[in-house]
Amino acid sequence: MSQLLLFNKPFRVMSQFTDRDRPDNPRSTLADFLSAPGFRPAGRLDYDSEGLLILTNHGGLQHTLAHPKKKHWKTYWVQVEGSATQEMCQALARGVQLKDGLTRPARCRLLEIPTIWERNPPIRHRASVPDSWIELSIHEGRNRQVRRMTAAVGYPTLRLIRRSVGPFTVDALAPGEYRYEEATTMDPIRHA
Repeated sequence: MSQLLLFNKPFRVMSQFTDRDRPDNPRSTLADFLSAPGFRPAGRLDYDSEGLLILTNHGGLQHTLAHPKKKHWKTYWVQVEGSATQEMCQALARGVQLKDGLTRPARCRLLEIPTIWERNPPIRHRASVPDSWIELSIHEGRNRQVRRMTAAVGYPTLRLIRRSVGPFTVDALAPGEYRYEEATTMDPIRHA
């Protein structure tokens, strides 16, 4: 039976089970938090990002969940440097010109400080520079896309948390925690 494993990936944890790049000084990996033989990540979440990472034990489902052409919405809570504005959200929603082309239209809204876990180490606080939060949803998967989008509109990302992929959320999972869910169809997030 196909299963999904929903994992709340902590900050500075690789989205793989081994660190092949640094065998003499390995970074923290998924293996430090779970043993899931046969499960592989469906997509990636950067080392310095946090939140929902989906793993599955079915190759076809892994492809369906990870492939950019499937256009699954991924929602992020983003702490940015500066006081976010409606104009900034509108610019992100229209699409942003990056070095690799114009991003697809996104969904963006201003967000009150979310009730979330503390990050270890915490974000550096600068009294002279304000910060704020937005919720940004995208349905493509370019490398470091959210960070590049916010920087392109003048609001560098300080903290990035993936809250959801389609209907699956990180809600009720502390960093390093996970839960299994049955995959009831080959494409459980097609209609999300």
